[in-house]
Amino acid sequence: MISIVVNFFNNCREAERTLFSLSRAYQKGIFDTPYEVIVIDHGSTKPLSASTVMSFGPEFKYRFVKTTSVSPVKAINVACRDAAGDELLVLIDGAHILSPGILKAATDAFKMFANPFIATVPFHLGPKRQNESVADGYNQQVEDALLAPIDWKSNGYKLYTATGNFADSSGGWFGCLLESGCFGMRKADYLTMGGFDERFQTKGGGLVALEFFKRAVSNSAFEYVMLLGEGTFHQFHGGVASNAKLEDHPFEEFHNEYTKITGTEYSQALRKPYFVGQLPNEVLPIVQTSAAMGTNFWLAMAQNTA
Repeated sequence: MISIVVNFFNNCREAERTLFSLSRAYQKGIFDTPYEVIVIDHGSTKPLSASTVMSFGPEFKYRFVKTTSVSPVKAINVACRDAAGDELLVLIDGAHILSPGILKAATDAFKMFANPFIATVPFHLGPKRQNESVADGYNQQVEDALLAPIDWKSNGYKLYTATGNFADSSGGWFGCLLESGCFGMRKADYLTMGGFDERFQTKGGGLVALEFFKRAVSNSAFEYVMLLGEGTFHQFHGGVASNAKLEDHPFEEFHNEYTKITGTEYSQALRKPYFVGQLPNEVLPIVQTSAAMGTNFWLAMAQNTA
C-alpha cells in the first residue's frame, strides 16, 4: 500500500486540482492498487473543508493541524509516521498538480528496487518560471485561463503544453535535480533518515526539501530512481519563495538557516538515476531540452574530473 502525504496552506483554489490529480478518476493504470491520501491543512486561515477533501474518493483523509509554526516539516513527519502504507509519496507543497502516470510508475519502482528513492521533475505552469513571469503580470486568473482550454483532466499530459520551463535550472530528467515536487521511498527508510529535518523553521520550511533531497540522493543505500516522462506542475498561489519576484526572493534567509543547521554551504548532489516510465508524445519537446541540458552538464562534470 502507498500512502501519499500532501501539505496545503491557504490553497483552496489549488487544492481542487491537486487532489483531483491524486484520484482514481485521473491516475492511469493503477486499477485496484491500494493507496491512501493524507491531506494536511497546516494552519490555514482559510482551511480546506473535510467534505471537499473526501469527495475525491474513499482514499482521501483530512487532518487540520492547528499551529502557529510557519514550517510544515513537523506536521509532514507526523503524517508519515502515522501512514498506513509501507511506501510513501510526499508532496511538501500541495500546489503541485501531478501528471497521470506517477502512481503507476512509483508502484513499478517500488516493485523493481529494494530501497528506492523516487523522484519526479518539478515544473512551473506558465510561460516562464513563476518568479520571472509574476513580473509580467502572471497570476491566478491568467493561470486559470491558461488551463481552461486544454482539458488536462482527461489527459494530464496536456499539462506539458501549459509550462514553459522546469521549476529551476537543474535540467529535468536528464540533468541533475535539486529537489522534487513529489518524491517516494519506503516508510521505514524515511523514518530511518529521520524524515524532514525539523530544525528548518523558516516559512514553508525554507530549504528543507533541498536538504532532504540531497541527503537521500547522497545515500548509496538507496537506489535513486527517476520517473521518466512524469512531473509535477506548480500552480501560482503567492508562495513565499516560488512566487516571489527575483529581487524579493528569500534565498539568502533560507540559505543562512541551511548553513547554520548543516554547517556547510548548499551544493547539489551529483548522481545519475535509474529510469522507470515512458515518454508520452506531449512531453517529447521538453525531453529534447532536458537531454541537451543534461548532456552539457554531465559532459562538463566528466571533463572536470578527468
